[in-house]
Amino acid sequence: MSELLDRHRAVLPAWLALYYDSPLELVSGKGCRVQDADGVSYLDFFGGILTNMLGYDIPEVRQAVEQRLRTGVVHTSTLYLIRSQVELAEKVARISGIPDAKVFFTNSGTEANETALLLATHARRSDQVLALRNSYHGRSYAATAVTGNRSWKNSSLSPLNVHYLHGTDRERFPRLSESEYRRFCVEDLRSCLATATATDVACLLVEPIQGVGGFTAAPDGLLREFKQVLDEYGILLISDEVQTGWGRTGETFWGIQAHGVTPDAMTFAKGLGNGLAIGGVVARGDLLDGLPANGISTFGGNPLSTAAASATLDYLLDHDLQANAHRLGGKLISGLRAATEKLSVAGAVRGKGLMFALDLVDPDSGRPSPALAAAALEETRKRRLLIGKGGLYGNTLRMAPPLTLSEGEAEEGLSALVGALEAVDRAQAS
Repeated sequence: MSELLDRHRAVLPAWLALYYDSPLELVSGKGCRVQDADGVSYLDFFGGILTNMLGYDIPEVRQAVEQRLRTGVVHTSTLYLIRSQVELAEKVARISGIPDAKVFFTNSGTEANETALLLATHARRSDQVLALRNSYHGRSYAATAVTGNRSWKNSSLSPLNVHYLHGTDRERFPRLSESEYRRFCVEDLRSCLATATATDVACLLVEPIQGVGGFTAAPDGLLREFKQVLDEYGILLISDEVQTGWGRTGETFWGIQAHGVTPDAMTFAKGLGNGLAIGGVVARGDLLDGLPANGISTFGGNPLSTAAASATLDYLLDHDLQANAHRLGGKLISGLRAATEKLSVAGAVRGKGLMFALDLVDPDSGRPSPALAAAALEETRKRRLLIGKGGLYGNTLRMAPPLTLSEGEAEEGLSALVGALEAVDRAQAS
């Protein structure tokens, strides 16, 4: 493995992060488990950053891919009719809840957000965009510009005029009740519009639960209150569902539905292809039809990815995996809260469905501790469990198992996670 790591470092950029002191090479998978190059099996509680939504080697998805491969045509471009693209778009438009919806497919969530920003800025004839603090929307030029997390911003240069709002930082205002915090955030939005922006702001782009931000979220209902203000000005609401879509949060199919509001557009990616690259935008038809110039996507919506995505979506709906996420997610989150109450290194536990997180904090100061989070990551690996890490300060453990997770696997994963945290806690106390 050291030889492959040396080769990796020689030809790939230094900022391309790798997990663990001794990085893993994953070579095979089945269900919710993966195997590394040394033959060690792991229970996967991160799914390629929420991408392997159904897990690994799902027969229905594999068969759809193999059937497409047998045709010999895995790519044609959007200059030709693609049956699987049309069929998938029909499904996504139908379940979006957006009236008269149309769909445009891309290769990733970054491209999807770029497209949504293009739609909004053209429709509103404005480069002004609102976003939330601690947000992450991708690694491209415009997506980085609207990202509200300094750890992921490589440049202050921007094609957009961006203003950041409060909404997911309630821990900074502990004396406020939830209703008081919502009122504070709405007034912050009104103040921003009155003082920091010119007329005709294009949109608010928002993650219902911030992924890279550590699974932080606006209080339920806040985005509905935001939209009431936005509607006064004609400002569009775009929900970034790259991590929260497809029932992962359990209680709703789209993350923004927890706020009781329908956005003008939603972006999606990650889990839809169950490992194959696909993203897209679903929006009001007039928005998607509104661009004046020609447009294509060379690889977006290609026959192979859309065949896999359609099979993935069918499997998700046929097996009611949203209900599974709701049931098991509730058990995991409550179990983690109970198990960490007496651990001095454990901070806040939060999340919905199979999308939950835990902050690691210094026992003496209570401040975020990225070092303890890194130690916990190593301890979970020792226990054959793969999880993620993130948050504004790099001190958050992120868990997002495949939606096919079984009750036994949930219990196994929780036990391994708690054991790892207990080991970190003991080491810190010694």
